[in-house]
Amino acid sequence: MARYTKEHKQVTRQRIIERAGQRFKLDGIDGSGVSTLMSDAGLTNGAFYAHFESKDDLVANVVADQLRTQVERYGTLKPGRAGLEDLVREYLSPEHRDHPGAGCPSAALLDEIGRCEDGAKQAYTDGAKAIVHEIAARLTSGDPRSARGKAIGLYTMLVGTLQLSRALSDRKFADEVLEQGIENALTFLR
Repeated sequence: MARYTKEHKQVTRQRIIERAGQRFKLDGIDGSGVSTLMSDAGLTNGAFYAHFESKDDLVANVVADQLRTQVERYGTLKPGRAGLEDLVREYLSPEHRDHPGAGCPSAALLDEIGRCEDGAKQAYTDGAKAIVHEIAARLTSGDPRSARGKAIGLYTMLVGTLQLSRALSDRKFADEVLEQGIENALTFLR
């Protein structure tokens, strides 16, 4: 029996988490079975339990990883409000809407996370707080409480707008929702 190094195991675990994140955002958490997730990672079902205690454990790890990656991405934005304006335009773009597997886990999974076990909910809570903190830090308000409230408002506006646009079958109306969402978010930031 082959023994793998600790580094190999960590790389494999991360590959599972990344592939599962894409699959969850495309097919949903409940729509993604362990066999499909492991196949996506190029592994057998038997390897799953060498990395995770359960599917719930995997979901919690995926949610944490997805949101951590999103927060890290915010660090590459321009400073201040200019970065937030770029974020709004990118987040509410047709490209983001049309490629959920590569996009925000909140817009793709929020309804399912609410029905998950405590580990996934805690991972989501921690990640959402970090996102709100990143947004609030760019608002440069003299009142941190006000900046936090505005950051929560912007975050919820972005996620809800993207979810609504994805749910619409009328492409023109879906684009209109995104355009109006951008206008509303930028007005809200002023």
